[in-house]
Amino acid sequence: MNAHIVLQGFLVTAGLIMAIGAQNAHVLKMGLTRQHVLPTILVCALSDAFLIGLGVTGMGKVIEHFPVAVEAATWGGAAFLLWYGLRALRSAFGAHVLTPADAPAMPLKQAMLLVLGFTYLNPHAYLDTIVLIGSIGGREHGLDRIGFWLGCVAASLSWFVLLGYGARWLAPLFARPISWRVLDAMIGVGMGLIAISLVR
Repeated sequence: MNAHIVLQGFLVTAGLIMAIGAQNAHVLKMGLTRQHVLPTILVCALSDAFLIGLGVTGMGKVIEHFPVAVEAATWGGAAFLLWYGLRALRSAFGAHVLTPADAPAMPLKQAMLLVLGFTYLNPHAYLDTIVLIGSIGGREHGLDRIGFWLGCVAASLSWFVLLGYGARWLAPLFARPISWRVLDAMIGVGMGLIAISLVR
């Protein structure tokens, strides 16, 4: 197994997943409120491992032959992201703004459904993992292909651990309600822009 290929997988994945999107915003919020951080991280990392695995084994080329399914997923994902974005904007401009100290407890089931939604209802996730990363890793053969995938998995797990548990270092900043207003506003606008880009 070529160590260079493993590093390539790590760097390619790190470059793609570090952009703030729906999934990352949710992990950050779970980390800030210190709720279900480990299960959230595991769902995100295992999902990336699964989707990237599909990509490097050639599933991206198969998906390209089903444009109707891709279009349906795009509209469904856009609707989900728009709903969450509006919810975040409502929170940002609402009369009461949460801080980590008074954030209501979120049931584990709800937290897992949300993170699964951000992962599997967002077509951008499939584009990044199966199509983009998969097309790069799919050019490798044998152990090098496995090494590339392992590098990708390591990058994903490292990022989500850093994001989920590193959020605690930002706790003093988010002790102020204005910080939560700004975060929710950014999430709301970001989700809306992603939804618009999908339907366009």
